[in-house]
Amino acid sequence: MADNNQQGFQLDLPQDVAQGNYANLAIITHSSSDFILDFARMLPGLPKPQVKSRVILAPEHAKRLLMALQENLMKYEHEYGKIQIPNQQPRTAPFNLNKGEA
Repeated sequence: MADNNQQGFQLDLPQDVAQGNYANLAIITHSSSDFILDFARMLPGLPKPQVKSRVILAPEHAKRLLMALQENLMKYEHEYGKIQIPNQQPRTAPFNLNKGEA
């Protein structure tokens, strides 16, 4: 989950993967040994969302992903301003978002 320059390795990014997949819905499930992230696209005119990508992570990597997302969201909001989510009820997070810790 860290920057590849910090890890000292080169990352191969095939052209078809580099294009990415647009997803506006994520479904997260887990077992005792894995976290499963399904990224789906829900568009008008389609009868149901279509899963476009599935990522399976060990619990330790899921936690690293959470911490990396927290850090990057803080950097983003520092540079571009707070991200507003319309019509969302306030939630209590089980971690401190300001410290980037889980």
